[in-house]
Amino acid sequence: MSLPRRALVTAAALASALTLAACGSSSDAAADLAPAKGSTAPNGTAVNLTPQQNRVTTPKVDALAALVPEEIRRRGTLTVVDSLGTTPPLDFYANDDRTVIGVEPDIASLIGNVLGLKVEFNPVSWENIFVGLDSGKYDVGISNITVTEARKEKYDFATYRLDILGFEAKKGTGWKITGPKDIAGKTVAVSSGTNQEKLLIAWNEENTKNGLKAADIKYFQNSSDYYLALSSGRIDAFVGPNPVAAFHAVQTGETEVIGTYSGGGAEVLGKIGATTKKDSGLVKALNGAINEVIGNGSYAQVLKRWGLDAEAVPSSEVNPVGLPKPKP
Repeated sequence: MSLPRRALVTAAALASALTLAACGSSSDAAADLAPAKGSTAPNGTAVNLTPQQNRVTTPKVDALAALVPEEIRRRGTLTVVDSLGTTPPLDFYANDDRTVIGVEPDIASLIGNVLGLKVEFNPVSWENIFVGLDSGKYDVGISNITVTEARKEKYDFATYRLDILGFEAKKGTGWKITGPKDIAGKTVAVSSGTNQEKLLIAWNEENTKNGLKAADIKYFQNSSDYYLALSSGRIDAFVGPNPVAAFHAVQTGETEVIGTYSGGGAEVLGKIGATTKKDSGLVKALNGAINEVIGNGSYAQVLKRWGLDAEAVPSSEVNPVGLPKPKP
């Protein structure tokens, strides 16, 4: 799964009224994410939007810290790269317009705690995550990155969350999506260059072979555009990371998730992984740190505070089976 380019969404904007979205003329990405019912996660937990996050912490584990490559240990910091876009509750800015908050920064901070490293966040555009990892500029990408067979050729993964996609539509339509036939003839939006796009294209191919009408795929690169298109009726649904869709639906009260699907496709349980350059020597430490926080309960606390309890993994895996490569 991938996330679109950086767009500055802040908690201050999240806490504003849904005025522009309601009249269907918003040019501000944040306006479409503003909560009508207060800042609440899908599980009912109140969301802290301030820079004083009071993050869940956990003790350092010396044996795991010793697994960190010497260069990083000597530096004392873990450089984390993420794609900071309009993606609550994954990662976004607090109401000071400066502090990075969300479930991804919380997970990264727990890893840093276990490994005895100060975490340095580096928000960039989606494509520059991989450019930075390739060049060695960043140690690890923690940004809702799906494990895929193609990516495993260049990167190592330590999994920390399930990859669940969500289809978001206007509330009360009665439409449900469980597979390809349910999008036949519909207009469905997606961000280009993502695994969600690959899913829609594959579903269209299957529908065409079965004599069904293909969905009309529309492309948007930030949430303000697709939420506006959804509210105006120009699209029937949008597919993206389920945490984002579910969080947005709760905030606005105007949309709902009408279907979920594995980010790994029909045959693979999709998983999100902390991503490092292949053979950098860091993945074993990341894997150990994630398993440590899963075991001591701090991981579950982090997922709960952002409403992502259902996306927990029982353990972290190194380079599990990922989304298959497209068939020739």
